[in-house]
Amino acid sequence: MERELDHRELYRLPWNLSDNAIAWLEPTAKCNLACEGCYRTNINEHKSLEEVASDLDVFERYRTVDGVSVAGGDPLTHPQIVDIIRMIAERGWKPILNTNGLALSPDLLRELKSAGLFGLTFHIDSKQGRPKWKNKTEQEHNDLRLHYAEMVAEVGGLSCAFNSTVYEDTLDSVPDLIAWAQRHIDIVHVMVFICYRAAEMDGAFDYYAGGRKLETSALEYAHIQKAQRIDISAPDVVAKIRERFPEFSPCGYLNGTEKPDSFKWLFSLRFGTPKRIYGYAGAKMMEIAQTWHHLRTGRYMAYAQPNVHRRGKSLMWLWPFDSGVRQAFRRAIVDPRLLFSRVHTQSIMVIQPIDILSDGRQNMCDGCPDMTVWDGRLAWSCRLEECIEYGQFVRSVRREELPY
Repeated sequence: MERELDHRELYRLPWNLSDNAIAWLEPTAKCNLACEGCYRTNINEHKSLEEVASDLDVFERYRTVDGVSVAGGDPLTHPQIVDIIRMIAERGWKPILNTNGLALSPDLLRELKSAGLFGLTFHIDSKQGRPKWKNKTEQEHNDLRLHYAEMVAEVGGLSCAFNSTVYEDTLDSVPDLIAWAQRHIDIVHVMVFICYRAAEMDGAFDYYAGGRKLETSALEYAHIQKAQRIDISAPDVVAKIRERFPEFSPCGYLNGTEKPDSFKWLFSLRFGTPKRIYGYAGAKMMEIAQTWHHLRTGRYMAYAQPNVHRRGKSLMWLWPFDSGVRQAFRRAIVDPRLLFSRVHTQSIMVIQPIDILSDGRQNMCDGCPDMTVWDGRLAWSCRLEECIEYGQFVRSVRREELPY
């Protein structure tokens, strides 16, 4: 019998607008790829270091954070990306580079690490139209993922994460990517799956900026809908994973602003080796990790140091407090192969972007980590195009419920 996700059994991460694990910096709008489903207009435009510093000032003023995701566009297209990483590190934050990796080389990676880079999140999937990778499957792209994971491991001391957008025709490949991540659990620390979703830019809704009715065709994401599902959800992805890995268990989540039982960010943490997964952390372990980090540093935890992921055995001693860890501990303690080998931890996340509900309400990520800066204030990064085009976020209204 398939287990349903129940938010009451998971740890609701305590992240909020002003006290969060992450902030989202966009120093450039330029990208060297054109990914299907991208919500950002690709233009050759970089922020100056002064503008970047101003954005960091806004984060410092309004948001306590542990890490800063550096995105775009692709941040490696920025000619001063090393300086930007250094600026973030000098403020005491963890710089995390969100990149497709196309412009990355071992020499540049070493330079970025010297500037204070904490880790990288590579966006790699089969809908990117990469040179030499067109028409390759998600499974075939694992060779490319491994190339970057090994490059990061060779430099050493950096967190290595991958994310992939999940489309209707790639949903079945998710378990294969989960299995690949296990085989490389020693060098791949995080896997992220982003559900392909699209706001209904026509049909049942009209769109307004304040009281002004809009023509939304100017928005980048008004053009990305195709003849496929645009409503893939986090529970859909979990159900697909469980078809092959029945014990897969999330332990923490962020809910939606309009639906408290929706799963906008869904976290799991597993213990294992390249050959065996011993179990998954439960809600209490996630609570202990976030609470302890906040008590110790005054910040909620974003990414962990790579050496923490190698301490699976040590973390299993939290078994008295967490039922999931207890199950993993019981399995591991009787396995003689672990006497001289490491147990690693690996995070698997599922992100479900905006829903427009049937009554027009917009269900955003409550406590969104990916808040960026617009006009000196915090703004949702996934909807920044609305601010750029209309000066504010767009409001959706069902046509039979138009305002007076």
